[in-house]
Amino acid sequence: VKCNLYNLIFFGWIWLIKFNLREEIMKKIISLMFAAFLVLGFISNANAKTLKCQTVLNTKADEVKMLKDFTDTVTALTDGSLKFEILPAGAVVGVKETLDAVDKGLIDCGFAWTHYWSGDHPAAMLFGSPVAGGGVGIDNLAFLSWFQYGGGKELYDQLWKEMGRDIKGFMLQPVGPEALGWFPKPIKDMADFRKYKFRTPPGIPGQTYKDIGIASVAMGGGDILPALEAGTIDAAEWCCPKPDLTFGFQKVLKHYYLQGLHQVVVNADFYITGKTYKAMTAHEKKSLEVAANASLAKSLSYRIYENGKALQELTTKHGVILEDTPSDYFKEYMAAAKATLNKNAEQNKFFKKVYDSMKEFADVAVPFWSGAQMSNAKLGMAHAATLK
Repeated sequence: VKCNLYNLIFFGWIWLIKFNLREEIMKKIISLMFAAFLVLGFISNANAKTLKCQTVLNTKADEVKMLKDFTDTVTALTDGSLKFEILPAGAVVGVKETLDAVDKGLIDCGFAWTHYWSGDHPAAMLFGSPVAGGGVGIDNLAFLSWFQYGGGKELYDQLWKEMGRDIKGFMLQPVGPEALGWFPKPIKDMADFRKYKFRTPPGIPGQTYKDIGIASVAMGGGDILPALEAGTIDAAEWCCPKPDLTFGFQKVLKHYYLQGLHQVVVNADFYITGKTYKAMTAHEKKSLEVAANASLAKSLSYRIYENGKALQELTTKHGVILEDTPSDYFKEYMAAAKATLNKNAEQNKFFKKVYDSMKEFADVAVPFWSGAQMSNAKLGMAHAATLK
């Protein structure tokens, strides 16, 4: 309809100019054209949809800032036919009910890390946070290669059917690798590590720490600093320099280890009620896809610089000492993670399907990518050494 009206208006003006019509006739035709513009505006406004989207974070979080960048891009690409209202955690439902609320249409869309739903289906972890890079060397960039070109996206779409959910998901924000964490004293080996009560993520990453003898304690992000201050836990991990700085762990602990395996890959995703998505035009669906792909790259770029600035502040203004993770940690944690993943694959058919896909991809891509990345790492570390 919009296209036809635009054509009518355009060719109408051409007709007026060509035939130099009399003033009375021109006035009538101009009035008709003005009415057409009004109809066009009415149709555009009538078709506009404002989707209510609840996150699992407060609206000031970096992740929500990047989410808004994504939704603003969608609004621009759709010429305003899709708009979004971003709501903080708990605005409509609790954090744990976010996915259910999207599924049932209580909210139009949601934003969370897909491994939050591992209790509903263990394979959710493979998309949200595959522990230790799936045990096969997949880092955050290699994960995107698998997701976009190695069959991961198709399996991601199948995940919602396996979970019995009416949801369309879009992966938006890859993060990682997450830091090993914060400690009161340097840890020289795993024997030192085992001396501490350590806050870990819930689910498979935390269980893997328990499997290698770490006193793993799962708790929410807002509880970590009070627990450290009270001595309930001795050491902790949360994410990366920028979020860690914001949480204030540097107030209690000074020894910081960047290299960790528990969440080498972490992805935050956007979910839309399936019924709502199916009712969208082809252009609106394509706009969501294009904006999501753009968000993958923009989020990586944003995180590198923001974490770099935060790490610089931690080490230069807060007395934080950057330490190297003990070498025996990698061997022990990787072996335990692989055993846990294989156990889950034996117990769940779809988990096995996804994990087999990741392993097949890794056998081809990881030997190249890991070898190529060694040059990048050595290049970067050579520069970092000049700054000490």
